[in-house]
Amino acid sequence: MSFLRACSRATGSRASSVLRPWLLRSSAATCQPRSRLPLTPPRSYHNQATISEKETIVKLLYNIGSRKEVEQYLRHFSSVESHQFAVIKVGGAVLTDDLDTLASSLTFLNRVGLYPIVVHGAGPQLNHLLERAGIVPDYIEGIRITDAKTLEIARQVFQEENLRLVEALEKLGTRARPINGGVFTADYLDKEKYQYVGEIKSVNKELVESCIRSGALPILTSLAETPDGQILNVNADVAAGELARVLEPLKIVYINEKGGLFHGETKKKIDVINLDEEYEELMKESWVRYGTKLKIREIHDLLMHLPRSSSVSIISAEHLHKELFTHSGAGTLIRRGHRVTRSTDPNKLDSDRLRSFLEENDPEVLDGSTSIAKYLQGLKGRDVQIYHDAAYDIFAVVAQPSTPGAVPFLEKFVATKTAVLNNVTDNVWQMIRKDFETLSWMSKKDDANKTWYFERADGSFTAGDKTLFWYGIEDLEAVQKYLKDFQKGSARTGPTTSNIASAQAAGNPFKGQGGARKYSTMSSTQRRGYSTTASSPTRIGLIGARGYTGQELIKLIDNHPSAELAYVSSRELVGRPCEHYKRSTVTYSNLSPQDVGKKDDVDCWVMALPNGICKPFVNAALASGANHPLLLDLSADYRFTDEWQYGLPELYGNRDKLIAGKNKKISNPGCYATGSQLAVAPLREYFDGLPTVFGVSGYSGAGTNPSPKNDINNLRDNIIPYALTDHIHEREIGRHLGDEVAFVPHVGQYFQGIHLTVSIPLNKSMTDADVHEIYAKMYQGEKLVKVLPLGQAPEVKKISGRHHVEIGGFKVHSGGKRVVVIATIDNLLKGAATQAIQNINLALGLEEFAGIPI
Repeated sequence: MSFLRACSRATGSRASSVLRPWLLRSSAATCQPRSRLPLTPPRSYHNQATISEKETIVKLLYNIGSRKEVEQYLRHFSSVESHQFAVIKVGGAVLTDDLDTLASSLTFLNRVGLYPIVVHGAGPQLNHLLERAGIVPDYIEGIRITDAKTLEIARQVFQEENLRLVEALEKLGTRARPINGGVFTADYLDKEKYQYVGEIKSVNKELVESCIRSGALPILTSLAETPDGQILNVNADVAAGELARVLEPLKIVYINEKGGLFHGETKKKIDVINLDEEYEELMKESWVRYGTKLKIREIHDLLMHLPRSSSVSIISAEHLHKELFTHSGAGTLIRRGHRVTRSTDPNKLDSDRLRSFLEENDPEVLDGSTSIAKYLQGLKGRDVQIYHDAAYDIFAVVAQPSTPGAVPFLEKFVATKTAVLNNVTDNVWQMIRKDFETLSWMSKKDDANKTWYFERADGSFTAGDKTLFWYGIEDLEAVQKYLKDFQKGSARTGPTTSNIASAQAAGNPFKGQGGARKYSTMSSTQRRGYSTTASSPTRIGLIGARGYTGQELIKLIDNHPSAELAYVSSRELVGRPCEHYKRSTVTYSNLSPQDVGKKDDVDCWVMALPNGICKPFVNAALASGANHPLLLDLSADYRFTDEWQYGLPELYGNRDKLIAGKNKKISNPGCYATGSQLAVAPLREYFDGLPTVFGVSGYSGAGTNPSPKNDINNLRDNIIPYALTDHIHEREIGRHLGDEVAFVPHVGQYFQGIHLTVSIPLNKSMTDADVHEIYAKMYQGEKLVKVLPLGQAPEVKKISGRHHVEIGGFKVHSGGKRVVVIATIDNLLKGAATQAIQNINLALGLEEFAGIPI
């Protein structure tokens, strides 16, 4: 099948007829001999396709989904490093029956700048050759027993199928590299039982990344080697999963001929599975057995080890584009989702987190109709069913009637924008429907939530200024009796408390677009939403964008899958287009504090102003009351007050404080202070005196206003000390660390990056290895803090432009009681802009590292 035909099948006849002339020219141009193709290695997410070609293909995608859908998914997939887009596992049957369609689909992705990593199997082909050789395939617990002869044939089959796919891609002008070994290192799974079958122990991702850097798609077989070179057979699903654990891609895609996972009893395709909510019950289903149970379990275990933003899709090659670029999808989407808890005991609630949630979202609390304390106290001793998720993004309460046979009443249904976007609201509604055969709820006549209520009701009745809704009351006499009680006032008279309409309006950019996707095995009313993270663009306003940090922040927002730049203010640049923001046209303005106070379409204001300047802007934003937007200050103005949350997520339990959503005012730490605290905090309990921090920063840290500290002529062959005592970062480090340090800063002749040499006196004797173990344990799993192997020291030239901190050195004095630790950090990124995005993500309920290249 040609690239043209695959595009036509994927996007519809109307698109193919409109673009047929271009596609024919494109196919002819790309089917030239390999030697004539450009060989210049591309930058991340760019290949040999011209800009106009890419734009045309993107427009073609608009025919399978809305423009907004397609562009949001493209931004989402492009927000990570090239190797973190997708790992695609291809079944052997697909290579036999649908090779041309597969090659066209992969080419389509590559033409829009994406680099999927393909791992393929060859089971049917191997079985065919084994039968011809007189060998009967044998399995134990679903694992193929691989003797020496089987392994010999398997190696041949894998190489042949690998080359077939590579050649099919090359014919369409897509560069691809066959990788038959060197990626997976394995030990014998059980040599006596399975013979030459491997259990993967490590993954060499450099081979894959090198392939992508050269502009080629990596096409991998699932063969592995032992450390001494023995080839072992590994299940392709397992190999793809191990690769995904290392690369942490946004998508893991299993391409099979069925195009999804099908319900064993209804025979219908399952659209979505939310593992947090459904996994345990799903695994108990009678039809979930054998290979299906194994696959679901493997996917569950895989996603539990990946960021919540990762998801798995099971899809056919033909519909890969629709699965990746639309909300309705085409196959089966499996994601972690959000676990919702049922409870009848108000005492089990996290009262602090619930209080914070209700303060910001409950209409009755916001308008002063009731107090939180009064409501929570009123819950105790009553027969209620309470629903909430772990993050307290939704809270619902159903009151059980005191009279037998009466109808339960929904008294509260409150959610955040994040809950709406991730369909947690519909998930909770389905749980309520499942728990209560009948239910009633009530609204005022002019309630903004009435449309949502009507959609979920079997019937309604309006009397005076109130409307009663219900479902499940099928007996006419029962309905009449209930309505009489309602009119007399003997039924519940207070309206249901909900903010669902405002949360939808704030958070749902896809409202009215159609294409809603059914929800999983449980519901028939849900759409998928955007991956597993919030899909509504979080609108960020930036005050003071002229400086280097402001520019870096704009670049990060430009690549953020769930955020957009709403306003950018700079007195010096007013009227000019914001050149670092490519997604849409944004012009620099000169916002006053009064302007900031009037804007009601901003989720977060970032203050990127010099010290002592931002207070009028902050006061203006706070004037809107408790529902004010998130404020993040990059200056030092609020780093010394308990009223603002200090935004260093890796230390002092700050991540939990930020995630809880209690803090809408965040002070972003200083660059020197971030690196210094991360470098000394692990050894705080072992201090025996004053740690000394010797720091050297690139001259970008001196800002854009001309001074001797950023004059490159003055800095040439030079290093300039300044503020040798009482530097503001010295005080900042001491305040948050809880111990004083001596900090001595300098400016070097390079532009970007900070070097820190830290000398720490110890209260006990240690070795280099002891110290290294302490740091490795403390920062295990931290994506923006990397502890180097023992004996390695970080260097500034290797940290410039990177988003993490590197810590190393770990050299203990011969006496055993003083250690020197080295740390490096990019002062503009993790020292400022990257950390700001990390804090914004946490505070607004987004994926912590969304928009941050890791």
